[in-house]
Amino acid sequence: MNTEIIRIQGITKFYRVGNQDVKALNGVDITINKNEYVAIMGPSGSGKSTMMNILGCLDSPTSGSYILNGIDVSKMQDNDLAEVRNKEIGFIFQSFNLLPRYTALDNVALPLIYSGNAKKDRDEKAHAALESVDLTDRSHHKPNELSGGQRQRVAVARALVNNPSIILADEPTGNLDSKTSVDIMKLFEEIHKKGNTIIVVTHEEDIAKHANRIIRLRDGVIESDEANQKVKL
Repeated sequence: MNTEIIRIQGITKFYRVGNQDVKALNGVDITINKNEYVAIMGPSGSGKSTMMNILGCLDSPTSGSYILNGIDVSKMQDNDLAEVRNKEIGFIFQSFNLLPRYTALDNVALPLIYSGNAKKDRDEKAHAALESVDLTDRSHHKPNELSGGQRQRVAVARALVNNPSIILADEPTGNLDSKTSVDIMKLFEEIHKKGNTIIVVTHEEDIAKHANRIIRLRDGVIESDEANQKVKL
């Protein structure tokens, strides 16, 4: 039985530019179940970045509803959205977004500080998360002492540390070379096999092909939403 984790209905997002309203999203409906691996694709101006911001509770829609893990987040204020983000969503960004003066362990533990976990508990969970991405031997290194692939593994561990409902990755291999990109996508597949729900926002076909389902946006609407026949479901 499929367990629904995301339901978006009639989502619109308008931005005011000069005297005009620009429609970034125009009546989008998406349902994502637990343990799905979904890629969201689209050219520049398609609305995929806006969709990522709404899925990640970084922005609110102009209209429509967004139910995340049973919670209606579409009308929430910023403080409440921040709490939902920290609890429900693990973010992975193209630029890693690691704090340069913090060790890998401390970077991974950051979301747990906002959750109010004690130091000992934070360190234990962060160490376990680093172990899950095969990086315990670099736990006391700072970002400038790590390769690009290692930095992204730290970012993946940080995304996993709170055991979130969804992993949301924005162009996760954009700053990596081809070989390292392949390694990171293999890691994503391993994380997915462990039961995690993954949403990857990308413009790269090579990255999207790892997902079980590909949603394509164009001009603020869904152009197609199909199972990826090249992946074993």
